[in-house]
Amino acid sequence: MKQLSLPLLLSFLALPAELVGAIRLDVHGRARQPWRRDSMTGSSGLTDHSNIQYYTNLTLGGQDFEVEIDTGSADLYVAGSVTSSKDTGKSAGVTYAVGAVNGEIRTATMDFLGYTVENQAYLQIAANSNNQTSGTGLIGLGPHTGSNIQGTLGNGTGNPPLDRIFQQNTSTPNYLTVLLGRSDDKFDDVPGNITIGEVLPGYANISSQPKLNVTELKLTESSAQHWQTLLDVNGIIGPDGTSVDVTSGVSTTSNDKQLTVVFDTGYSLPQVPSAVAKAFYQNVPGAQYIDNVASLAGPAWQIPCDYEVNVTFKFGGNSYPINPLDAALDLGATDSDGKSICYGGFQPIDAAKSDLYDIIFGMAFLRNVYMLIDYGDFADNATSRADPYIQLLSISNDSASLHSDFVSIRGSASWDPTSESTSTWVKDHLKLVIPLSIAVALLLIGLTIGAVAMCRRRRATRYQPLSDPAPQEAHDLHLMRADGTPAYANPWDARY
Repeated sequence: MKQLSLPLLLSFLALPAELVGAIRLDVHGRARQPWRRDSMTGSSGLTDHSNIQYYTNLTLGGQDFEVEIDTGSADLYVAGSVTSSKDTGKSAGVTYAVGAVNGEIRTATMDFLGYTVENQAYLQIAANSNNQTSGTGLIGLGPHTGSNIQGTLGNGTGNPPLDRIFQQNTSTPNYLTVLLGRSDDKFDDVPGNITIGEVLPGYANISSQPKLNVTELKLTESSAQHWQTLLDVNGIIGPDGTSVDVTSGVSTTSNDKQLTVVFDTGYSLPQVPSAVAKAFYQNVPGAQYIDNVASLAGPAWQIPCDYEVNVTFKFGGNSYPINPLDAALDLGATDSDGKSICYGGFQPIDAAKSDLYDIIFGMAFLRNVYMLIDYGDFADNATSRADPYIQLLSISNDSASLHSDFVSIRGSASWDPTSESTSTWVKDHLKLVIPLSIAVALLLIGLTIGAVAMCRRRRATRYQPLSDPAPQEAHDLHLMRADGTPAYANPWDARY
């Protein structure tokens, strides 16, 4: 997939050199002004709205570059001039939603987290084109079939960086893992991590998750292979706990009730069919559909920030809940009364419809899973010819913690028993409400009796020593800055 992602926001920290046969990166974030990325094959232009990207450091010809990692593309490009490089005499370009970037295809020695690759082909673009400053760039981690450089130079000479690494380090397993955290989590020094050929400690269960087959495309000059797979039938669960009825727009899908999903770290707001976004947000009290939200460069559902929206997706029979902080995004906007308003994190894909995929899952989904991509025969490596697959491990399945985090930063929506949505919910869940009410009443009675009995007992009162640590305060781990202030002082300081 040919694409240029948004402003470059995160730096990776190199890990100890003891790691053998694997690449592992830690990440942290900072904010910058957003800009438009290119369109995916088969769709019109999209804008990455999150103002968050993930970066690592590499060197070309001995010069340092900070490059964004992108599973949605396959080429390496940098802005600025690499002195110790060779000109191939050929050029290539990437078409964007607004304008295009072109440059020379050059080769240089690449050093990437302990691996040295001679004569790595890359695209050298002029600094300051499309807000790309000198010393920055992008490293594509997608299937090599989407590489413009390889298409121009041919296999071998034009192979992308990851394929070159796999070729010359045959002991390194041909897989990538991605764990994307929130950059303003002050309780975690490493809020994100990406590895090549290694599973992160504490996440070994990823290997036991279902292997989701990568759906393969019949490639043409106008198409490129993506990291994509099929969602389960009835695999979208809305806030009311029922599945959302969907029909795939991908004609090659054998079951039109299974949607094709692309995983792309270059996008932030997940792109979903408009019917799915409607099912998620239309019943939220005060919800409005906005045809064009300027800060999002497209349509979105506007909802109160304090209303918790819980949705789930299913792959391979497993459920993957979404953190409500990702389901409704706070960009610092307010209504005419000065009340905070949020936008649905799952954006209608109407402007990006394609016959190749139904959904694009970027960072707002990927922050809720640990993802492993096995390149299989999508790596240009003669020693690996197995079928490629994707594995997902849920990291947002603790509903109590998710709710606590949401309430601590957003509060909770006021419960109005006269509202139509609340009344409808109560009617629909009457069989559940009545026994729960009785159970709560009995619990309160029991607690009262127990408290009276405790007061009557004659025994010494026990106090917590001052030296004991205080209970941990209920912090939001995702939307607060290090100084404790809200993360969204303005729409472009959105680190969620």
